[in-house]
Amino acid sequence: MIHATRIEKYYDQLQVLKGVDLHIKKGEIVSIVGASGAGKTTLLQILGTLDKPAASDGTSLFINGQNTLKLNDRELSAFRNLNLGFIFQFHQLLPEFTALENICIPAFIAGKDKRETEAEARRLLEYLGLSHREKHYPSQLSGGEQQRVAVARALINKPQVIFADEPSGNLDTHTAENLHQLFFKLRDEFGQTFVIVTHNEELANMADRKLVMVDGLIQLPAAADIPDYPSL
Repeated sequence: MIHATRIEKYYDQLQVLKGVDLHIKKGEIVSIVGASGAGKTTLLQILGTLDKPAASDGTSLFINGQNTLKLNDRELSAFRNLNLGFIFQFHQLLPEFTALENICIPAFIAGKDKRETEAEARRLLEYLGLSHREKHYPSQLSGGEQQRVAVARALINKPQVIFADEPSGNLDTHTAENLHQLFFKLRDEFGQTFVIVTHNEELANMADRKLVMVDGLIQLPAAADIPDYPSL
């Protein structure tokens, strides 16, 4: 699903990513952990096409067979909108729109039919236990409800990959545990691939694979610790 090769990133003279190679298969849940400043969020943003790696020989980023580094800005925006979903620590809901309207925004951007989009949004709200909240504004929702609306928004276009950056970092323990279980339920029912940056050890250890970043690189596990995954 994701094939990234020689991903490098500089901010002025500081090299944040130092040639990351990463392969993630379809339907896999991968967590990325590491100390602050290790490059986790930068890597996630590049994998999610929100940022671009430094130009370097051998650098590539394929998602579901598409070489995203060959797309122009308009093509990349369209690809991102239809194929990738994003969940952030802070839900990033627009305060002037209801829960239903917030969920529909990515589909409307893609030019999808309004009636069909709203029907799909209501189906997601029901699935997430929020049918009674569709007309509420973000300020009228709890933190956990806001994050579930953000999850529904990430799912509205049926993306292949969900990228999550500290998705439970702003939630209490009980709500965070529910959100973690939801990710696995979504994967099992809809087959999405999840890439999750987190400081939450419980969530990190629940993943199919935990990657540790150290100083701009993914730390290679000992041979005995490498899981036996099917070829991509």
